[in-house]
Amino acid sequence: MLRRHFISYLLRSSAGLAAGSVLSACGADATSRKANRRPIPGTVPVSVPKRPSAKAIIFLYMTGGPSQLDTFDPKPGTSNAAGARAVSTNVAGMQFGSLLPRLATMADKLAVLRSLTSKEGSHARARHLMHTGYTPAGGIQHPAFGSITAAQLGKGPLPSYVSIGGPGAGAGFLGGAYSPFSVLNPTRNVRNLARHRSIGDPRFRRRMRLWSELEGDFAKTHDVPVVHGQRASGERAVAMMDSLKVDAFNLEKEPESAKKPFGSSRFGLGCLMARRLVQVGVPFVEVNLNGWDTHTDHQTRIKPLCETLDRGMSALLADLASNGLLESTLVVWTGDFGRTPRMSPRGGRDHYPKLSPAVFAGGGVRGGQVIGATDKNGEDIVGSAVSVPDCYRSIASAIGVDPDTERKSRAGRPIATVDGGRVIHGLFA
Repeated sequence: MLRRHFISYLLRSSAGLAAGSVLSACGADATSRKANRRPIPGTVPVSVPKRPSAKAIIFLYMTGGPSQLDTFDPKPGTSNAAGARAVSTNVAGMQFGSLLPRLATMADKLAVLRSLTSKEGSHARARHLMHTGYTPAGGIQHPAFGSITAAQLGKGPLPSYVSIGGPGAGAGFLGGAYSPFSVLNPTRNVRNLARHRSIGDPRFRRRMRLWSELEGDFAKTHDVPVVHGQRASGERAVAMMDSLKVDAFNLEKEPESAKKPFGSSRFGLGCLMARRLVQVGVPFVEVNLNGWDTHTDHQTRIKPLCETLDRGMSALLADLASNGLLESTLVVWTGDFGRTPRMSPRGGRDHYPKLSPAVFAGGGVRGGQVIGATDKNGEDIVGSAVSVPDCYRSIASAIGVDPDTERKSRAGRPIATVDGGRVIHGLFA
């Protein structure tokens, strides 16, 4: 039997969990160097929070790119609105799309960013940018910010970067030890989180000793990061299945009264799982809602998407607040990019990275405000623009991750946590 097949058999039968799917808590080798912090033309001035307020991030990602006009930057009465209406919020003068009535009652907890812009209009490149803060270039596989958070803040037996409803973004040159642990369908119990019932303690310990010896011998002759990352993942798998905290993945442990506000959608229950995970110390959880690429039949397709978003996100914010977690959890909502203000002849909205919607809440964010503005037709930014690196420098500052820490790519090139940027002025209380 080939060595890798034998190792795979040991892990499947004993741990019941593929080692490569679990993150390691080990830190990445890094040196720190302060980046050039001169103001970037067209961006907002710096406003650094007094101290990190967040211990965890819940990243709500709208795969495909949500329409800003139908969500958090409505333009009622204009031709670009295409019949979409607005609803008043609980903050005077602030309006949301009428399909978000629950979130409208929680606007005092939200900081709505209406001036985020980028130049990446293809889905793959945009997702890379929106997950890493870096424009794809030079063949470098930049790590997702979730992976960086896992490397710097991860501890304990559970994965430090979990992606719910989608595969998440990869760890790039940080290696597989920091890749996301994926829960594709939170409406079903996560399988293989415990050893097989036929494997008793003595037998399990013997198998783990054998596995550890084989891994150690192999590492002596193959001293490369991927080998060490694989071994760290296996060790984390063993620690994870013996931890009581693994119940955070089991939504059956949640009372029905707590589950009901989230509804039955994958996104809604993913939001509930995200709360359970940050409650036990997971520092980064991504929850995906797919289907926003509305090139055709936009008005019909946007309604169920917004209803799912409205229910899940509002329930998450209320749940975090009731559990005393909102101030220590930074919630970020965004997607690939925005959609064209003008409806296409096909009845859809196309890609429009010039305006990309984003919302922040919790984690020291000052709610009840709109940052940036667009013109009356929603086609251009009025005043200063905000870049994706600005967003990530702000996120890093909120959670206590040094945005200027450098890590070496596989080619030996130093790459900072954040690609420049400025903390968004006024975002934090």
